[in-house]
Amino acid sequence: MALPFIISVPHCAGQVPEDIRSTMALSENEILASVDFGTSEIFGRIPAQETLMAQWNRLVVDPNRAPDRLDPKGVTALTDYHGRPVFRSALEPDRRTIIERVSRYHRPYHATLEKILGNPKAIALIDGHSLNGTGPADAPDRGQKRKDVILSNNGDTDGKQRSSSDPLNCSPEQLRLFKSAFENQGLSVALNFPYKGGYIVRHYSDLLRPSNRFAIQIELNQDLYMAPSDLFPEDRRIQQVYRQVLKALQEAAAAL
Repeated sequence: MALPFIISVPHCAGQVPEDIRSTMALSENEILASVDFGTSEIFGRIPAQETLMAQWNRLVVDPNRAPDRLDPKGVTALTDYHGRPVFRSALEPDRRTIIERVSRYHRPYHATLEKILGNPKAIALIDGHSLNGTGPADAPDRGQKRKDVILSNNGDTDGKQRSSSDPLNCSPEQLRLFKSAFENQGLSVALNFPYKGGYIVRHYSDLLRPSNRFAIQIELNQDLYMAPSDLFPEDRRIQQVYRQVLKALQEAAAAL
């Protein structure tokens, strides 16, 4: 039976168009390092109402950034999370090029996501991510060990609203329900740290809220299923984490 969720997986892809790849300063392994490892194998298998998975690497354009965010860490990042330049000297995309890439690669993802969110059986949008076990150079928690799961609703570390100008993507009660479900699977959980939720959950919660639906960002610690030196998850461990995530989402869905 399908769970009452729409799942978005915006950072699962490694593919880069050849014309863009030729301008990049990063090696193949460094480009792969920007992939949210494990998200295809875990979130992509959850029996949701609908699942949308990115086709292009986030370094082409990032579906989890606002399309009009054109700063160096915006929709087309000029440095990766390890602080390395993405593009070769004098080949960085200019404003016009970035806008063209948004039209070609960013808008189709969001057009599809907006369409599938019309599914009346879905009560929530889950945006699925994974992250390094220790905060990398450009992260807000640089050098710190991370929890197994990070849940985000644009709130504080208790899931509560930080200010009147920052609406929550889901209620503190809904967030804590998911927290308990993951903890019941033996996983440690942090709320809104190191990340409080990206563009996707913030943007679509505005569309979901009038119909009493919500959005939540879920990040899985890659240390659960791969060593830092690995390029791909270990199959046995990924299967175990998949089962834990599935059971947690089933428990959360039953309690909503």
